[in-house]
Amino acid sequence: MNQVSRYLHHFVALIFPELCQACGASLIAAEKVICINCTYNLPYTNFHQQPDNVVARQLWGRINLQAVYVLLYFVKGGKVQNMMHRFKYNNMPQIGNRLGQIAGAQLAGAAAYQNIDVIIPVPLHPKKLKQRGYNQSERFADGLSEKMTARVDTGSLIRVKHTDTQTKKSRFSRYENMKEVFTVLHPERLTGKHVLLVDDIITTGSTLEACGLELLKIPGLTLSLAAIAYAE
Repeated sequence: MNQVSRYLHHFVALIFPELCQACGASLIAAEKVICINCTYNLPYTNFHQQPDNVVARQLWGRINLQAVYVLLYFVKGGKVQNMMHRFKYNNMPQIGNRLGQIAGAQLAGAAAYQNIDVIIPVPLHPKKLKQRGYNQSERFADGLSEKMTARVDTGSLIRVKHTDTQTKKSRFSRYENMKEVFTVLHPERLTGKHVLLVDDIITTGSTLEACGLELLKIPGLTLSLAAIAYAE
């Protein structure tokens, strides 16, 4: 960036400042998407240090997993809800990428995630993808990949059935709603791989369970999970 461009950039930033997507404060030059104060003080779960964390226990007996991780706790009316709403509905994919970078930095130093081969985001149905413009789980996966030695694979796991929103469904209804929704293409490409399956928000875990059960049909595949937020 030359000197004229730099001055122009600062002038535009003065008139139209970039805002922290968690608290709404103006960002300074070195900050990206989330201000430094929020970056340090978000409600982190530290699940990468807790193999028997609450989400892992929630999935015990339902699916065979190597490790389970969530970056943040989701609290209604809090900063995480603000971010997730903007990320999902306000066309701000950069939020997912930044949160993925933060999560990836944590997982890069966690023993259970050292041998991840492939990161697979939970896929959207093409109809939903067209409406939203991007897959929020894929944006999170991209950020993770920047900090981890693993590639993102968006072609192996696909959604073949459009489903209603899960928001107001019971745990059983969510499970029933996700039956036969996903399938795997070219399973031989994932044989013997350690896959990190990622989503945006975990509540009951039904979506990740449905995806994971399909992936675990592949011989020798090891499965771990990661998500941005956990809503109890």
